[in-house]
Order: sequence, then C-alpha cells, then structure tokens
Amino acid sequence: MNLAFGKINYLIIALGIGLAVYGMYLLSIGPVDNAKTLNLAPIILGLAYLVVIPAGILFPNKGMEKSEKTPGQQAKS
Repeated sequence: MNLAFGKINYLIIALGIGLAVYGMYLLSIGPVDNAKTLNLAPIILGLAYLVVIPAGILFPNKGMEKSEKTPGQQAKS
C-alpha cells in the first residue's frame, strides 16, 4: 500500500498540530493582558500553521522514489 506521506511526514504534521493546540491553550488561559496570551501564543500559532505543518507536507518522501518503479523496470546504465 502506497501512502502519500511517509512516517516522518506524519510526525512533523503531528508536531505542528500539537503546537497549534498548545498555542490555542495559551490563548485561553489567564487574563487578556497576560504576556503569554499577547506575545507567546500568536508566535507559536504562526510557527505551527506557517512553518511546521507546511514543512511536514512538503518534506520529501524517500520511499516514494523506490515505489514509483514497477517491478519489471530495470535501471539504465
């Protein structure tokens, strides 16, 4: 069974989702003028949504190159 993503892709995406959940948690705690709520939470959310999750999607899957060849094909020299 060929999957679109490899194991490392799913781990990076899961890390991004975990960061997003942690950022949402930081937004929900404390008063509105809290430093964590105003500064740290938006940075973590931006990092999760704009860097980590797209990196998990765009990270190359090394297993796809091997599985694209059919069993009857031979390497040309």
